[in-house]
Amino acid sequence: MKVEVIRRRAKSLYTRSRIPGVSWSVNQYVGCSFACPYCYAKSVVREFRERGWGSWVIAKINAPELARKHVKGKVVMSTVSDPYQPVEAGLKLTRSTLRFMDKRNELSVLTKSPLVTRDVEIFKLFRSIEVGLTLNSFEGREKALLEPRTPVMKVRFNALQRLHEEGIRTYAFVSPIIPGVTDVSRIVEKTKGFADYYFFEVLNLRKAGNEFRETLCSEFPESYSVLTREELFRAFISELRDEVRSLRVKTEGIETHFRGWGFVRV
Repeated sequence: MKVEVIRRRAKSLYTRSRIPGVSWSVNQYVGCSFACPYCYAKSVVREFRERGWGSWVIAKINAPELARKHVKGKVVMSTVSDPYQPVEAGLKLTRSTLRFMDKRNELSVLTKSPLVTRDVEIFKLFRSIEVGLTLNSFEGREKALLEPRTPVMKVRFNALQRLHEEGIRTYAFVSPIIPGVTDVSRIVEKTKGFADYYFFEVLNLRKAGNEFRETLCSEFPESYSVLTREELFRAFISELRDEVRSLRVKTEGIETHFRGWGFVRV
């Protein structure tokens, strides 16, 4: 699919965040050409809803100059896009934004792309920084249905390992966890040596949209049942909590979205 890049000048870059423990979000891009069909950002970004998700990306061309502002509290990059999606390879907007950001900011970066390793030397300039890779176990048919345009898992594992070897604090964002599909133990087994901590998130089916819900119901009916029937969901979360505990990794818990945002401590 051809991706239209819409260049704009923004009025501000730092946006107050509703994410627990996070003060600000930074999105130098809006929209994402990885086009994951389950992405909650589809329900957040109101612009261009008539177009296919992933067919357009807004690039805030003045983001680097806006990034100079110093803010207090934790900053996350990005929440309605991926900072290292394919257009970044040419535009280098994320790279420029990082260069101009106040290095006193406490920064957390999350991506699905190995391109993140390009900016290791800039990361090292920050007083407090962590970089995470979104990981799941989708392969073959599962990946074709759930994440057809994202980098394969092996290169994400390699990117996380490279960051760790460079002395960057790393985390594995295990998401989306889909019952019967996402192999949490396998992900931890492959990354335990180079992930400083883990964050686990169960699929946000409520925000995934009708089209994805229909796909999940049709292609993964048992998973759909667990995510939509409260008694099955509660049993699944209990089993998942026990599984995570048995893995003995550093984590605060599991994010859930059954009737709204929830958090299960491990």
